[in-house]
Amino acid sequence: MNQGSTHEAAMPRQVLVVGGGPAAHRFVEAMHARGLDGWNVTVLAEEVHAPYDRVALSRALTEPGTDLSLGDAGLWDHPAVTLATGSRAVKLDPAARTVTTLGPDGAEASHPYDELVLATGSNAARLPIPGAESSHVYRTLDDVRALNAEVARLAGTLGRQVKAAVIGGGLLGLEAAAGLIQLGADSTVINGAGWLMNTQLDEGAGQALGRLVAAKGMAATAGVFPSAIETNDAGHVTGVLLADGALVQADLVVVAVGVRPRDELARGTDGEAAHGLVLGPRGGVEIDDACATDVPGIWAVGEVASFGGMCLGLVAPANTMAEIVADRLHGGTATFPGFDTATKLKLSGVDVASFGDAFARTEDSLEVVYADPARGVYQKIVTSADARTLLGGIFVGDAAPYTSLRPLLGRDLPAGPGAFLSAAGAGDAPAVELPDDAILCSCNNVSAGTIRDAVNGCGSCDGAEPVRDLPGLKACTRAGTRCGSCVPLLKKLLEGELSKSGIAVSKALCEHFGMSRAELFEAVRALELRSFAEILDRFGVDGAGQGCDICKPTVASILASQHSEYVLDAGRGTLQDTNDRALANMQKDGSYSVVPRIPGGEITPDKLAVIAAVAQQYGLYTKITGGQRIDLFGARLEQLPAIWKILIDAGMESGQAYGKSLRTVKSCVGSTWCRFGVQDSVAMAITLELRYRGLRSPHKLKLGVSGCARECAEARGKDVGVIATADGWNLYVGGNGGATPAHAQLLAKDLDDATLISYIDRYLMYYIRTADRLQRTARWQEELDPSTGAGGSGGLAHVVDVVVNDSLGIAADLEAAMAQHVENYEDEWAATLADPERLKRFRSFINAPEAADDEIAFVPERGQVRPATVEEKANGPVLIATHIPVRGAAPVESRDNPHALPQMTQKAGPS
Repeated sequence: MNQGSTHEAAMPRQVLVVGGGPAAHRFVEAMHARGLDGWNVTVLAEEVHAPYDRVALSRALTEPGTDLSLGDAGLWDHPAVTLATGSRAVKLDPAARTVTTLGPDGAEASHPYDELVLATGSNAARLPIPGAESSHVYRTLDDVRALNAEVARLAGTLGRQVKAAVIGGGLLGLEAAAGLIQLGADSTVINGAGWLMNTQLDEGAGQALGRLVAAKGMAATAGVFPSAIETNDAGHVTGVLLADGALVQADLVVVAVGVRPRDELARGTDGEAAHGLVLGPRGGVEIDDACATDVPGIWAVGEVASFGGMCLGLVAPANTMAEIVADRLHGGTATFPGFDTATKLKLSGVDVASFGDAFARTEDSLEVVYADPARGVYQKIVTSADARTLLGGIFVGDAAPYTSLRPLLGRDLPAGPGAFLSAAGAGDAPAVELPDDAILCSCNNVSAGTIRDAVNGCGSCDGAEPVRDLPGLKACTRAGTRCGSCVPLLKKLLEGELSKSGIAVSKALCEHFGMSRAELFEAVRALELRSFAEILDRFGVDGAGQGCDICKPTVASILASQHSEYVLDAGRGTLQDTNDRALANMQKDGSYSVVPRIPGGEITPDKLAVIAAVAQQYGLYTKITGGQRIDLFGARLEQLPAIWKILIDAGMESGQAYGKSLRTVKSCVGSTWCRFGVQDSVAMAITLELRYRGLRSPHKLKLGVSGCARECAEARGKDVGVIATADGWNLYVGGNGGATPAHAQLLAKDLDDATLISYIDRYLMYYIRTADRLQRTARWQEELDPSTGAGGSGGLAHVVDVVVNDSLGIAADLEAAMAQHVENYEDEWAATLADPERLKRFRSFINAPEAADDEIAFVPERGQVRPATVEEKANGPVLIATHIPVRGAAPVESRDNPHALPQMTQKAGPS
């Protein structure tokens, strides 16, 4: 087989990558990391999308607008990298070293190569049964978006809940079924084998999993294969006929029974191997441990690569193969160690993981099992006959040991296997010291030694500077940047290495305060301090001076959280950032936005008319936000009081879009209007928004309330999400959007109104007291101290313990603190308008007149400001500005066009 290639410096060598999936993306990243001098890399992607995260397809099913793009989009802007989307490879000519593609318009193109990397992935397997053409598959972004649209179409057409059948009870099938349930469908899983996830789980684990998914409202049949997909005379699906004659009624069918490697380029017209390439026994292109094929210059990575007679559709081995080929092309000698078959089910409320020799096929292996069928818990550790060497494991219902055990695969356990069965109540598992060569992050093949090197300053980052925090460690090593399951272990290893080096794991807020935000919060609360000066004097480090841009806003937020007082009084105004000082969001052109609160998205026509009148009067650009509010853009600082007076007189108040506080509580129309709604989501959303409005917190907060499982309010993408059920409310916590989106996790289910509100009170107040500055709820929840959680676990388990079980005995205190906030709430803009001294903050200059809108006019010349003419005054408020061009800005065409505001404005002063 081909054992590698070296490149000539004289002329760039052409590397052609066929396929645009995760394996192709990782290969380009690996080439870029090693240097692209002397190389041109072209990626031929059959789909029209840039490479995206197929592991996260379930998110795209329930949230069609979700961006699953992998990595930094700037990778494709490199001059040596070309991404050709919509290019389907149809012919390979190794003699001429070319690949022929068909574009979306059917036009052929020929692409030369010096090195060819086959990363064509796989296709979803179809069933050879009657009616199979009427089924959907679950493989690509377009597949899941089409499925989402079909569920919505069927719901509208049928006028009832859609019945869905998912054929296949493996990882993908269960995720598809769970996603369909979130869309409001009734899902049934059909699995031909005797239990769910039979490829990864033994029978005991499969039975436990069956109980867990049944508790989530997912029906399942096992042990009988489907024989046909039934349709009516109109061609619409009516059900799935099973081999035993039973009929599972269904309006749509999804097939998720596995994948088939895309090895067409390696086959001739007769379907047999061609071009000198060798096919694996189950398809795919055979490779050696260098990921090279039998044809010089051709490599294969990912699901199309057959190694040891096996093709595998998992992220970790695909990433490893991609790194190996990049290493070989740069003259390295890396080899593929074999497949890591560890899997973890991504299903909310269902904890499942397996790794290694989970079925104890190794001769004389020993199985240590704990099972609690009533709870749906099953844990098994497989070891060598002497119970010392770890060979594999299965965890269902409680997968807490998985993270720490997986890196020890093939190594001696530090204690007896029973000590690691957390569900058995044996106490905390013994501490594990990972050897340097143990793989901590299998997705990116990062060893514990690599982590240690980075922490101790011997890593591969520029300058090899020591890495002292988790974000830096992720950026340096890429550990924890894909599935995230290794992050707790990564953090533990980081803190352990810092401690060994005698470096305290600093929790200091900044150079002026040696305490963490949480510690400072509690200290301020205990001593009832009420000013920054008092706090700095009491807790500031020697020579702290006047504080900084980190501690000032943090202390301001702490004081606001504890006392609910006007944020700009008593010297607190100087602590705030720009937005809080103006009680408005500053925009890129120096103007401000105005966002009135619209609780639950419910608004009267009269209030809509007032907002429209304000926008017209002040020439403001209007935009409906994602949180069901109306943004008014382009207001000047001195206009804000006049604008807010109009809005407040009409019965509105500040939506606090400028603060680190509650933004919105999004809701669907719920049971009042929607035929699928089971609870009044609008009323609940309004209740929550009015309760938590003005609540200052470490970061902004967003809530959502959905009236049924169709999830139209996208509640699971919020910090607190509430979803209605026939029996009450399900409460989800810790969801965030932004750069690193996170789904909220189920905290409690089927709650009545009063219990729901008390749990949210506790959750939010506990977050406010203990989170770091600018830390979103998702990250806070992930990083909660494991030592205080149930069974030694942090994260959600700890939150459940504190919020639901009151393990710390502080539930009443948290609820009382929230009640105090509710009682003391005052709208900040109403308070501002009521006080002439507070209004002085909203003048552009100290000597500016109180109302000068009709005294000045816009002129395009720099530095020229003149009085407005009588005609101009008659036309209403006149925008004043000097036209200062900004690179990339469109010219100002008209003062009446809200899109054409100048890039900088100034107030006319005395001549």
